[in-house]
Amino acid sequence: MNYELLNGGELAFVGDAYMTLQVRDYLVHQGITQLKKLQSMQIHYVSATSQAKVAHAIEKDLNEIETEIYHRGRNFKSHSSAKNANVIDYRYATALEALWGYWYLTGQKERLDEMFRKMLEVLDE
Repeated sequence: MNYELLNGGELAFVGDAYMTLQVRDYLVHQGITQLKKLQSMQIHYVSATSQAKVAHAIEKDLNEIETEIYHRGRNFKSHSSAKNANVIDYRYATALEALWGYWYLTGQKERLDEMFRKMLEVLDE
């Protein structure tokens, strides 16, 4: 399958799931054992506002194909709306999730790890 042809929503659907798994794995490995704390800390990383912040931070690090995927995710017309974020943040969050989905589906584990480290830097400063 040519994953470059998937729309931004399809890529974001997969990217959201993988990013959430990465964050949960990271938090558990931090030694946090209280479920309530794990859930609240997860929100810090996967909220639309946080994802939008990361999206802006990595824009300059994207190659040509990634930039196209990023724009496809950002411009995807979703029928749902952000629950706790403005529309602009929601669109940039979708762009980031689309990239995550693309990297995951194309087996770019090193790129995912690199960008996850960047995410942690941006959100934990």
